[in-house]
Amino acid sequence: MKRILIIFLMFIPFPEFNAQDKRDVRDKIGFCWNADEMDRFVDWLNKNSDDNIDFKGRLIAAVSVHDDYLYAGKVYHPLFKLIDAKEVIILGVTHSTVRKELGNFRNKLILENHKAWTGIYNDVNISPLREIIKKQLSGDYYTVNNRAHQIEHSIEALIPFLQFYNKEIKITPLMVPAMSRDTMELISGELSEIISRYIKENKLILGKDIFILISNDANHYGADFDNYPFGLDESAHNAAINNDLRIINNYLVGAIGREKIIGLYGELIEGVNKTTPPLWCGRYPLLFGLMTVEKVADNLKLGGVRGALIKYSDTYTEKLLPFNGSSMGTTAPYSLDHWVGFFTLGFYIDGEGK
Repeated sequence: MKRILIIFLMFIPFPEFNAQDKRDVRDKIGFCWNADEMDRFVDWLNKNSDDNIDFKGRLIAAVSVHDDYLYAGKVYHPLFKLIDAKEVIILGVTHSTVRKELGNFRNKLILENHKAWTGIYNDVNISPLREIIKKQLSGDYYTVNNRAHQIEHSIEALIPFLQFYNKEIKITPLMVPAMSRDTMELISGELSEIISRYIKENKLILGKDIFILISNDANHYGADFDNYPFGLDESAHNAAINNDLRIINNYLVGAIGREKIIGLYGELIEGVNKTTPPLWCGRYPLLFGLMTVEKVADNLKLGGVRGALIKYSDTYTEKLLPFNGSSMGTTAPYSLDHWVGFFTLGFYIDGEGK
């Protein structure tokens, strides 16, 4: 009997995907994973948002919020309706959930091996670029860890909006943990060369065929975060918002160059004048992404890169969007003791048409 049973089991067909082959949804509360509801939600945003944006050049990259849709839907929306590329490189955060379970990744990118990611209309396929990066990027500059990607939400947050506007979108997911500025320069230099070669060899156009998207939320403010240098009242809320906007306008708006990137690293990582930096959870992907975008544009001889703020807000200001009949919820409260800032911002080639 044992011999017959073993032979029988050998011929049982296995499914195309197992648990490690397809990356499942992490956050089923804050984001929308129902196609009909996503259609209704975007229709509601179209009718209830004032977000007509006119870039004076070709949009090639952007910064996106990754907070709950019922808080930040009006901040996501004006950016994603501008993205129509066939594939997107997504630079995600390494949140504390990942670090607590898997340790403190530092100074190397985190890639994964999933054959697809769960989407809202169909599975989201992986770009061939991911495997090219694994073959061509120095081994010291990356690690592969499916579990890290499975418990991180900052990349998946962007997929429903991306897929709404392009149901066949392909992605290259990359998580960016803490890095020194020197290490960022080295890894972004190699990665930008790989991306640039991929674009040239496949006759792609940056912004039209392939896009770089950076996941980031701005300051996490309040007693719950042990981060309240301005206090905990309404005036403190306004002061912290103004500080976020000061950083955005000083370092992310207008011409992007080495001096601004160094200045932004000082603001977000080192603290200016020995002050505590604001708690932007996407500070490392943001800085790494800026370096990469600038270098890719330079490699392709596209001209200068400029940034333009699309929309800034925060959970305390927005509160809950009055989108009725939603299955979505929120993963954190909002109050003067606990609020999160977020924004969308686009990078474009100065002087080029879209």
